[in-house]
Amino acid sequence: MNISLPDTMRQWIEEQVEAEGFGTASEYLRSLVRDAQKRKAREQLDQKLVEAVESGESSPMTGADWKHIRQTVRNRLAGKAKRK
Repeated sequence: MNISLPDTMRQWIEEQVEAEGFGTASEYLRSLVRDAQKRKAREQLDQKLVEAVESGESSPMTGADWKHIRQTVRNRLAGKAKRK
């Protein structure tokens, strides 16, 4: 795949590659695509959750459900802290 970019965009990408420690522009662009894929997957999951709640078929949340949600959030936050 070849992508044509104006000089200003090409320069900006090259600056980002250097500033963020990527080896190549391709690595940087792959990172952007992966981030976009993750964002889209989260949006789709959020939409499914909204649909499930609005369907009226959901059961009440239990203490175990809330405990699981809290632990999941803690794990995600811990994972973000390790990556920084």
